[in-house]
Amino acid sequence: MTEISFIDRVAIVTGAGGGLGRTYALDLAARGAAVVVNDLGGSAAGVGSDASAAQKVVDEIIAKGGSAVASHDSVSTPEGGAAIVATALDSFGKVDIVINNAGILRDKTFAKLENQDLEAVLDVHLRGAFHVSQPAFRVMKENGYGRFVFTASNAGVFGNFGQTNYGAAKMGLVGLSNVLAIEGAKAGIKSNVICPIARTRMTEDILGPLAESVEPELVTPMVVYLASEACGLTHEVFSAGGGRYARVFVGLAPGWFAGKGVEVSADDVAAHIDDIRNQDGYIVPGSVTDELKGLLPLLKG
Repeated sequence: MTEISFIDRVAIVTGAGGGLGRTYALDLAARGAAVVVNDLGGSAAGVGSDASAAQKVVDEIIAKGGSAVASHDSVSTPEGGAAIVATALDSFGKVDIVINNAGILRDKTFAKLENQDLEAVLDVHLRGAFHVSQPAFRVMKENGYGRFVFTASNAGVFGNFGQTNYGAAKMGLVGLSNVLAIEGAKAGIKSNVICPIARTRMTEDILGPLAESVEPELVTPMVVYLASEACGLTHEVFSAGGGRYARVFVGLAPGWFAGKGVEVSADDVAAHIDDIRNQDGYIVPGSVTDELKGLLPLLKG
């Protein structure tokens, strides 16, 4: 089996001062990548900063003979995202890989959620990924190569109590990745999503006893593969945790077709709801176009 290599590749890993991001940065560097270790060094709730978080990981990489630089810019602003990409360009001359991993938690039930908690989580997770990825995408497009890995969550894809802000932000990343996969296809840019299940400072209290079995290092292999040249996949979502790796997808069932030009009432929908929900014969659309391809023949009669 050929070993996956990142020699001559440049990677940005956000939120890499600890937890999952640290493991990604270390593995990429060990395989030859030059790594921008980005971390503001704030608390799990996104408060404060500590430059030593990113620097410690950089020092660890360099001590092992790797190449890395620290970035302490915040992903939550366009200026911060641009500065992170500029660090990669100034230090290593290009950007090949972006792993959007930075995140915070401000969990509250929906009725009690305050707007500041919504905005803070959106700023880091969703807008933050956008701010870093857009300037990186432009560089990748010019170079004809790129790999994006967006960190979503089962809380967004499947839902989780008390995490409306987090879940909304994470599911937004799936949409962002899907569009980048389509827009980047001709330029050799692949974009995929990881839903990690891992013990970190953000999840330890949530996972309970399960935390002992889901170390961050068990997510790393999937992420490193998705970031590699060996990965020809794009527009996909994967779950990784505890040694299990699985595809997550949105499927479109055949549904019920009332007929061209037929007037349909809510009563008709109720009468056919079992047909509408029937999963037999589903497809996994790769774009809006794929969905319309199934509808157009019906409308043409």
